[in-house]
Amino acid sequence: MTSRLLQRSLGSPDYDGIRQALRNDTSTPVISARGLEVRVAVLPLFTHDGRQAVRVSSTQPLTHVLVGVDSASGTDVTLLVPEVDAPRTLTLECRDDAGVVGSAQVTVTPQRKWSVFVVHHSHLDIGYTDPQGTVLRHHLDYLDAALRLAEETASWPDDAKFRWTVESSMPALKWLGARPAGQVESFAALARAGVIEVTALPFQLHTEACSTEELYRQLRFTAQLQDRYGFATRSAMHTDVPGAVVGLVDALNASGVRYLAAAHNWAGRSVPYLHGGDKLTRPFRWRAPSGNELLVWFTDTPHGMAYMEGNTVGLTDSYELADDLLPRYLSALATRGYPYGPGTFGWQGPDAPREPYELDVLHLRVQGAHADNAGPSIVPASIARRWNETWAWPRLRSAVNSDFFEHVEERYHDRLAVHEGDWTDWWADGLGSGARPLGYVRRAQSALRVAETLHTIAGADATDEIDAAYDKVALFNEHTWGAANPWEDAEEAGDSGGLQWTRKSSGAYQAQDDASDLLHAATRRFAAALSSPDAKGPDAEGAALAAFAVFNPGTRARTDVVRAFLPRDVVAVDVPIVLVDARTGETVPHHEEYVDPDDWPTRPIGRHVHAVVPDVPGFGYARLDVVRGPGQAPEPVEPDLDGVIENEFYRVAYDVREGYISSIFDKSAGRELVNGDAAAGFGQYVYDRYATAPHFNHLSGHVGAHDRTLLGDRAIARNATIVRAVRTAVGEKLVVELQGKGVDWLRTTIELHRGVPRLDLTYQLAKQGTPAKEAVFLAFPFATGPATAWELTGGVGGPGVPRVPGSAEYMLPIRHWIAFEDPELTVAWATLEAPLVQLGTIHMPYAPFPPTLDQEDGTVYSWALNNIWDTNFPAQQQGETTFRYAVTSAAGVKGSRLGAAAASGLTEPFVGALITGGPGATETYASVDHPDVLITSIGRVDGEQVVRLQSLAAEPVTAAVTVPGRDPVEVRLPACGVAVVGGKRA
Repeated sequence: MTSRLLQRSLGSPDYDGIRQALRNDTSTPVISARGLEVRVAVLPLFTHDGRQAVRVSSTQPLTHVLVGVDSASGTDVTLLVPEVDAPRTLTLECRDDAGVVGSAQVTVTPQRKWSVFVVHHSHLDIGYTDPQGTVLRHHLDYLDAALRLAEETASWPDDAKFRWTVESSMPALKWLGARPAGQVESFAALARAGVIEVTALPFQLHTEACSTEELYRQLRFTAQLQDRYGFATRSAMHTDVPGAVVGLVDALNASGVRYLAAAHNWAGRSVPYLHGGDKLTRPFRWRAPSGNELLVWFTDTPHGMAYMEGNTVGLTDSYELADDLLPRYLSALATRGYPYGPGTFGWQGPDAPREPYELDVLHLRVQGAHADNAGPSIVPASIARRWNETWAWPRLRSAVNSDFFEHVEERYHDRLAVHEGDWTDWWADGLGSGARPLGYVRRAQSALRVAETLHTIAGADATDEIDAAYDKVALFNEHTWGAANPWEDAEEAGDSGGLQWTRKSSGAYQAQDDASDLLHAATRRFAAALSSPDAKGPDAEGAALAAFAVFNPGTRARTDVVRAFLPRDVVAVDVPIVLVDARTGETVPHHEEYVDPDDWPTRPIGRHVHAVVPDVPGFGYARLDVVRGPGQAPEPVEPDLDGVIENEFYRVAYDVREGYISSIFDKSAGRELVNGDAAAGFGQYVYDRYATAPHFNHLSGHVGAHDRTLLGDRAIARNATIVRAVRTAVGEKLVVELQGKGVDWLRTTIELHRGVPRLDLTYQLAKQGTPAKEAVFLAFPFATGPATAWELTGGVGGPGVPRVPGSAEYMLPIRHWIAFEDPELTVAWATLEAPLVQLGTIHMPYAPFPPTLDQEDGTVYSWALNNIWDTNFPAQQQGETTFRYAVTSAAGVKGSRLGAAAASGLTEPFVGALITGGPGATETYASVDHPDVLITSIGRVDGEQVVRLQSLAAEPVTAAVTVPGRDPVEVRLPACGVAVVGGKRA
């Protein structure tokens, strides 16, 4: 009694309920008499002798007779009718011992002859169901089992042989490195024979968290599998995560992959069918701006059945259950938009009209059990064997992933719809649940590009170390961010939330440490390569005390600040110095910060030197000589605390009473950049609390927000105090401290550097941990029209840029910048650590995500962090966390170009390498002549130096790349494409 009470009280139906809904939705009641009901379904089932099926069910055992054709007794029977090519009406009589209970006319209609590709795999959650190490060991065990099952069924009919698709290749790579040679060769032979397929993605990624280079590097093993084991990687699987970046199309194509099987688990948080997803046919061709394409299949129900489709229709339970449900599922696909009716899965939200599925071929995923990380089973292959012996159609094939795509490509390719652009991920909001480690990872992505470049310039090959660090970055970006119940802290299973997040977040910190180590080593190698062993000593006449090679890791020449350390054992701290630009002989003003051994005995002692260096060439350096000066560098000046700072380009005013920036005045344009009439102030801290409960698994899937009712509280930071105002030779700075809900303290640093046309903003907050549902926004209302462009992984988005129908619209996961353009001025905003933004308003975080404010086209809300998930993501976050932003403006500059420039100041800061001797005053190591093409890094491929390029242009461009000692190389880049110049792929 109690169990029935609970089962009927809670919102999510069990499997029995889902399956019964399918039976009801695919059958018609034809007789109701004597307290019983008879239902009929005409199904796409054909025997080998040319008959088709009519399935009859009754609430009591009866004899069911299609008069003159067939009869059978029971509560669920299959009656066979000669195959029809036009509707045929027959009489159904249902009888019991007393005679005819009732009769009805039944119309038998022509049915499709389906080919069903049953793709057996295990969805890899690295965590969720168990701690990460446990899960990975289990997946290696699954590959042992797959080999045994393949051997066991080797003599079976070809369509029924056990086949296994390795959904995420990481376990296969680990397995190949850990098993005896004989087993490895058996695996490779099965892969070459198409019995096992290893797909392209190492694990399931939040691709919007990846940098473009990271995506490409995560696919590098595909060539290794071909070279070492002789089998190709032909397809990819993208499972669970409801969306992927446009750059994935190009990255997979570059690895020879043309097929993608996506299984979107909407988990009640996603409503693609309200944003054009009801128009997204399957399969379809997904095209990037470059012209590259993937042939895509995605599993589909109104609320995300995802990778459990085959399990739902019985393909891992028994032949009898599959025989009952699979034909009904196929019938539903053929006759209506969604195979299951509204609310079948318990998720909130409306259903949308949709055209029935039009092809007669189906990709149907199965797992060994209805669970993530489920192992292989012989049941699906056994069902396929018996099925094909019993029925001619539908034809079941135990298949690997590529089998389906090859079938479709051969027969239907040219008739498939083409969709372009980003397939924006509905789950990207979860990235805000781990803001601090995510920030570390995003800083690591930037540092690794610079580290690789400097190692390469210095003549070192750090490819393996760089790849290993990128692997750690990507492993954090893997889609499993926590346990099934992340608030628990058990030692195993889905309650091991504490253990899983400890390992997950520590990987992010380790990745950032590795990146910092590599950059630290690369800077020293670069310095050593430039230094002269026979340099004059500091006491020699005219000799510099030391020098810095100031390296610009950005593509364009720019003026920016460099921060470098001058150890006291190189130049004593009491020796006054000046910095001289070796290119011009002019003094460069600088500011010094002394590391006092009394304050910091555990750190190197010396001076941190800050200087603004003009016109440093992109991917090149300018030399600054450290020479003895007439006196110590000027001390900082503390101006009146009136809340105003300025440089040649901007005047910035902070309103202490309101707690935000009230004005950013562009002196060159004579224009105010801040919308003073906006709902929120510029840089204002906004804290939202939601009236939903924590610690209920998948609660958000059962909660709908159609207005602001669930917005329990909204607060802003108050009690602002300017704690520091500093003017140095380098620029001006304000430091403001505020109080706000959700934090112990909040600190805002506002900086303008002399000669630098950019405003830098840093927010540091001491986040209080709470399981309550919350979000933090930082508001940036610009006095502009709507955003015109923004950076994506592998592309550029914008209001007129195509997106795959059904993409998320209420938020954007960007890489680093957003641009606003009008005829007089372009404004760019950039973010380093926080990728999530909402444009124009703040939305409720529950479907269908209604706005909570009137739309303001020029406002960017940086969604800095949140705690809105009920599973898979951490249940709360706390600790000191930093968010950095930049703002710049210019007249007559293309938005994407200015956006890249704004981001460069955050993601590609100047590197000051301490050198001895006198190398050339300046040198450029690589340059490109097209303003829309960026150099992302200089590295090595097969030992040969290469230059990596990425285009921001919406059309193909030709660019000339120049490196010292070589003639310029012209390269054609597709729209938003990448290229490698030099090495074997030049």
